[in-house]
Amino acid sequence: MNAFTAMAWNGFREARRNKVTVVVGAFASVVLLSSTLVTDVTVNTFDRVLTDFGLGTMSLILAFLTIFLSSGLLSREIERRTIFLMVSKPVSRTQFLVARLAGNMLTLAVLVAAMTLIFLSQLLMFGAAITSTQLVAAAGLWFELLVLSSAGILFSSFSGPAVSAICTTGLYFAGHLAGDMYEIAKYSENPLVQTLGRVLYYVLPNLERMNFRPRATYALTVDAGTFLSAAAYGVAWAAIFTAIAVFIFERRDFR
Repeated sequence: MNAFTAMAWNGFREARRNKVTVVVGAFASVVLLSSTLVTDVTVNTFDRVLTDFGLGTMSLILAFLTIFLSSGLLSREIERRTIFLMVSKPVSRTQFLVARLAGNMLTLAVLVAAMTLIFLSQLLMFGAAITSTQLVAAAGLWFELLVLSSAGILFSSFSGPAVSAICTTGLYFAGHLAGDMYEIAKYSENPLVQTLGRVLYYVLPNLERMNFRPRATYALTVDAGTFLSAAAYGVAWAAIFTAIAVFIFERRDFR
């Protein structure tokens, strides 16, 4: 096992020690309890409500878990002084940071897979339809989490965990509202507002591009080109955030 793989695997094990697996149990409990309420509320739209609630709950839980894991990742290493052991070895800071990101994403991949299985089991239990778009929505969520995780690591490369968490949370909401802000700005009579809306639209990652939950809710198909384009978009933004984080982290003084 090389140094990069060892550090990534160690990051995955640390995340498990943070008891993030409890999140899966919490998700299962919420989904199962809510499904009993849904059966009392709706009949004709049961499949749609079950899909939207299941995927929506999964998205929110994992998004805020990602913010928690990534925003304090580097700060914990610095506080515990383990960062000095890492950088004193023949391991570059770039390799260390990217390995930590890989460990985070491995943790999130396991959680996405586990939650998806719980969600599909719930659909089977209630006789609801299982579609390919539901699986696409779960896969798209992982790429959204990749963008969030890389952004959290970027903010944590120069700030504390609290500031990093606030900034990453703000990016999460702004990323989902970027398209709406652009549309609102287009109809504004103020040129400054129009310009600001366009700038924000292109400067911020549009997380809605990776959100296939609305299509899954209405059982609309997603072609391969659309999904691959969204995945590439997420990887590109993650690469940008990671590159900036590496640039800052390489020049940071830990004393």
